[in-house]
Amino acid sequence: MRTSSKAEGERPVRIATEVVRQHAELVAFLWAQRDSWSAEDPPDAKVIAQIDERLETNLDGLRIAGTATWPFLIAQHENFPEKGELFAFAWMALELADGGKVAQAVEFGSLTADDAKGLVGALAWHKPAAIGPFVREWIGSQDAFTRFLGVSSCIVHNVDPGATLARLVKDNDSRVRAAALRLAGQLRRFDLGRDVQSALEHGDERVRLWASWALVELGSGDLTRQELRKIATAAGPHAMVAMRALVKAGPHKDIRAWMGGLMRTLPTAPLAVRGIGMLGDRSVLAWLIERMREPHVAVAACTAFLELYPEAREETKLFTVDPMELGSAFAKHFEDDVVRLALPDKVKTWLAQTATTRS
Repeated sequence: MRTSSKAEGERPVRIATEVVRQHAELVAFLWAQRDSWSAEDPPDAKVIAQIDERLETNLDGLRIAGTATWPFLIAQHENFPEKGELFAFAWMALELADGGKVAQAVEFGSLTADDAKGLVGALAWHKPAAIGPFVREWIGSQDAFTRFLGVSSCIVHNVDPGATLARLVKDNDSRVRAAALRLAGQLRRFDLGRDVQSALEHGDERVRLWASWALVELGSGDLTRQELRKIATAAGPHAMVAMRALVKAGPHKDIRAWMGGLMRTLPTAPLAVRGIGMLGDRSVLAWLIERMREPHVAVAACTAFLELYPEAREETKLFTVDPMELGSAFAKHFEDDVVRLALPDKVKTWLAQTATTRS
């Protein structure tokens, strides 16, 4: 990346600008790709690890270029202010501990509609000691968004802010309060159990969700099963978090009975099929293969299968993105939707072959 015909002490180091530009663009692209893959249900850990290797290589390029990266990072964020570009800008600001640029990144993040994913991602990528001075300032801020950043930083690094968390789980801002409740559960802050329970009465679903989730982590899932079921069956953005919390809360006998009720109606059947995969019981595979033959639950059946058999990801011939491969009923049901479906006959054969190999 650097070119110089003499020692660096004799003349300024020249930067290969096009190479720096490419590093900046690739950092933004790769992190956005990583974030999208991480949101898959279930995520593919192998693919994410491969992206991380490429991302770190390009971050090294930015490290070497140092402050010479700013024209490219600024320009790309101005031209395309999305999560990947915010990650690249914020990561470099934190890397250089540039207070002015960090403040600018915070301002950019406050304007996003996705809880500043790129900025939180940049905070996650740095070690706690490096971002500590900023986080300590943010978490006690009068500004709700910067408090949210402070709590989010503690979440991604599993850091306990101590007595401050007792105040944050009662924060007037719903986003801050939800994040603080999540952190309380993650850290097993049993001392905050009463405050967590009181949040179940809050008007914001996110607050109720993370209060419910935290109570499960604190061993009090019996207090919140009704709320979690309500959130899960609403099929909103928090459905899968609620479903996993329900499965963890148990008991599995009750969860199975509840899922059986969900199977009786078309709108809730996919949730039940997806939930089966979360139970971790491979004895349901014969039943699950039959669900792969039913268009309205086929996507959920494929996802549940992948959770139970993550090694099947390597067998690309088990899946299709063309519903017509499964017949006209599938083509009609999905129309132009882009979906991944399991091919039940091939899955059945693969399972038989795998069982033979193991024996």
